[in-house]
Amino acid sequence: MLVHLSIRNYAIVEQLDLELRGGMSVITGETGAGKSIMLDALGLALGDRADSGVVRPGADKADILATFDLAGIDEARQWLAERDLDGEGPCILRRVITAEGRSRGYINGTPCPQGDLKQLGELLIDIHSQHEHQSLLKPDTHRRLLDAYAGAGELARQVQQSAQRWRQLRSELQRLSRSGEEQQARRQLLSYQLEELDNLALGSDELEALEQEHKALSNADALLGACRQVLDLCSESDGGNVLSALHGSIQRLGGGQGQPAALDEAVNLLASAQIQVEEAVAGLNRFVDHFDADPQRLQQIEERLDSIYGLARKHRIQPGELAPLQAQLRSELQDLDADDASVERLGSELGACAQRYQALAERLSHLRRDAAGNLALAVEAEMQRLGMPGGRFAIALQPCSSEEPQPQGQEQVEFQVSANPGQPLKGLAKVASGGELSRISLAIQVITAQTSRVPTLVFDEVDVGIGGPTAEVVGQLLRRLGERGQVITVTHLPQVAAQGHQHLFVHKQRGSDETRTAVACLTPHQRIEEVARMLGGLDLTRESLAHARRMVQGATRQAAA
Repeated sequence: MLVHLSIRNYAIVEQLDLELRGGMSVITGETGAGKSIMLDALGLALGDRADSGVVRPGADKADILATFDLAGIDEARQWLAERDLDGEGPCILRRVITAEGRSRGYINGTPCPQGDLKQLGELLIDIHSQHEHQSLLKPDTHRRLLDAYAGAGELARQVQQSAQRWRQLRSELQRLSRSGEEQQARRQLLSYQLEELDNLALGSDELEALEQEHKALSNADALLGACRQVLDLCSESDGGNVLSALHGSIQRLGGGQGQPAALDEAVNLLASAQIQVEEAVAGLNRFVDHFDADPQRLQQIEERLDSIYGLARKHRIQPGELAPLQAQLRSELQDLDADDASVERLGSELGACAQRYQALAERLSHLRRDAAGNLALAVEAEMQRLGMPGGRFAIALQPCSSEEPQPQGQEQVEFQVSANPGQPLKGLAKVASGGELSRISLAIQVITAQTSRVPTLVFDEVDVGIGGPTAEVVGQLLRRLGERGQVITVTHLPQVAAQGHQHLFVHKQRGSDETRTAVACLTPHQRIEEVARMLGGLDLTRESLAHARRMVQGATRQAAA
């Protein structure tokens, strides 16, 4: 439950520290004193949206801190543990809003996004506002309240997610199906182009080798002639060739004793040159002996090169780019084949998703049908106590007209009411007046709150438009809820205020320069005076004090009984 609320520089609140206990805590005070401001600040700590306008004028930031005792709140403790945010002692939610409009959230001192504050806050506090009866005109609210009463909130979320997933799968399947004809045409073209390249079967280094061989065969006569001329110049067939000259030079320079070292070096160089020329002659002889200037081979090479160059021109690329193109086309064709597999897979997944949705939605429908009658009876009973004798309440479950999975499930939920005896049941928006709607809303909130797993319930002036004996009944209902957990109620009604276990009084402290909001926990005597003020205004009389005392003491006796 909420044990402490600290507010700094929020709206007209400079500094406020509020200690809270279990049971029913009532918050009273004059209009404009800041009662609802406190709950608005609490909402920020729980992840509500904020803007720079909430910062107190003259301050650089607003700082709100809410401390919770998590004893018995297993779901919240598990949520914290899953995110490594748990720790010793109470759970602390903090929100800081700067004057520039920036916002930061913290859970147990660790920075966190606003969404995390909201998720955790929903496990800790359920806030019912004075304008909540307006949302009763929306079918979504009817469904949400029924699901909460049935304990089917998580199942309803699974149904919604399943329907959304079904729609995503259907959309993707339709997209792939619409592009099927275009893909088929593209697949045929790719298959044809890839078949041409596969038939060409171009080797990795084949093009370079063919071009070199073609160049050699094309210049065979000139090449052989040049080789023979070189052989004639180098061979030893006559004395005027290179080898003979080298041999003679070596003989002339290498025959003497004690010749200079420079000549020995020259002789060595000439000998090395002789060896290299001999190796060159041997290589030229081997080339000439084995060179086959076959015209048929030349024709084959030219035909092969023509096929390669022709296919490159067809694709408007260089011949050396044919191999990368072949890999690219093969990859694209595989992707298209994968799309075909995706269509088949999506079809199967869509069918499985529809079956899962059907199973979840049927379970949800069963829970709704079982809970609808019980909730209607309970609300109808509270309507009688809240000044609507003879009023009737029912929950209609109408099957959805569409056969497609719907996020809300297989039925529409509508709250129906008959405010007066003899009148037929109709939708709330058609028959309920503002005052009746407020009472019906209160009855629904009280009943659904009894089944809530959230330990702290906040009611912000939900008793607006109610007075007399009905107000006393409202107070009794809220006190009854407080005995099961923690209830915080902002009220203007003395009948409600008298029922509280704890009474907090919000007032303004006016200084010379500014006005501040303060909160006091009233003593038993102060509480009687505040209830008397609520009964009869600022001037307290013995009669109003006596009346207030009887009201407070009567609430205590009723609780004891």
